[in-house]
Amino acid sequence: MSENKGNMVPVDPDMIEETTIEPAAQVKESAIAEEQSAPSPAPAKASKKKGKKSCPVPVKKTTIGGQALIEGVMMVGPSRTAMAVRKGDGTIYVEEIKQSEKTSYFDKVPFIRGCIRFYKMLVTGTGALMKAADISEEGKPDEKKEGEKKSRLDEFAERHFNVMMTISAIVGILLSVGLFILAPRLLVEIALKFVPEYLRELTWFNALTSVVEGLLRLIIFLLYLVFASKLKDIKRVWRYHGAEHKTIACYEAGLPLTVENVLKQTRFHPRCGTSFMFNVLAISIIIYTVIGIFTGAQPAWVNVAIRLVAIPVICSISYEILRFVGRHDRNWFCRLLSKPGLWLQKFTTQEPDGPIVEVAIASMQAVIPENKEDDNW
Repeated sequence: MSENKGNMVPVDPDMIEETTIEPAAQVKESAIAEEQSAPSPAPAKASKKKGKKSCPVPVKKTTIGGQALIEGVMMVGPSRTAMAVRKGDGTIYVEEIKQSEKTSYFDKVPFIRGCIRFYKMLVTGTGALMKAADISEEGKPDEKKEGEKKSRLDEFAERHFNVMMTISAIVGILLSVGLFILAPRLLVEIALKFVPEYLRELTWFNALTSVVEGLLRLIIFLLYLVFASKLKDIKRVWRYHGAEHKTIACYEAGLPLTVENVLKQTRFHPRCGTSFMFNVLAISIIIYTVIGIFTGAQPAWVNVAIRLVAIPVICSISYEILRFVGRHDRNWFCRLLSKPGLWLQKFTTQEPDGPIVEVAIASMQAVIPENKEDDNW
């Protein structure tokens, strides 16, 4: 998979040339020169809290979103999707990910589009993640010599990259459903075996078990994030995640995309996938509690089936809430709704350094539309 072909096509050579790594001094000088020549941005809003970074008020909300990769960042714009990866030799490699231009009617229907977009993003993101792992190894001294025999799995993956990408995405969905949806329910079912049968028939008790199940789900998710954030390799991915957020924040603030400007931004973003995951877990508590009140006590296999069937509904509602909160993020109630997701980003993002930010900028520059109105939220 080191040829970097498949379903991706390179962006313009000029773009790749701009993102080739330069000596630190040159980067700093060029960034300062660009800042001085650029028009002065709107004055930053003073922060009331001591020690907190002062960031300019956003002048726009963009639909551009992204995902952290292994030594890279993928950005998804209104018409283009691109990934930028730091190679083993220090240069930045940029590719445009070819997406289908066909859109169905359901892609724009509220409460249906959420599931469709979530699946498409998962498949695209999984493919970019796999490809980034390959690209990041290129140029390293210990890279495998040409002619060295590849495993059968590697050969199959090269021939059928799209198939492997889809399989990986499906496996990822199954693991997530098993860990965060089914495991809490199975723990509750085991505990219910020690509860008297007459108590299990009561409506309020069924509602209580659904709430307990939801709290278990949140605890498992939080423990998963805490454990993942302790791993060295994951920490580095979180730093790229932070760079992605900072770069988008810099773009929304109307500032030139320089390393210095990006580093000044906050790494917490209200329209992040982490917030979406929290919405899913929180909405699941409400949905499963309401279902439990109406269905009453049911066999374990029925409860598990209900949870599987309700997943698309929960994802759809969660997506619409994320869009609504993102559109009205100056409303006090919407800001309150976004607080838990922003807090969880303390685990899923880390502060990046200059070289990591350069990668995020390269990816962002490749997807910014020519018409600035095309990516308005």
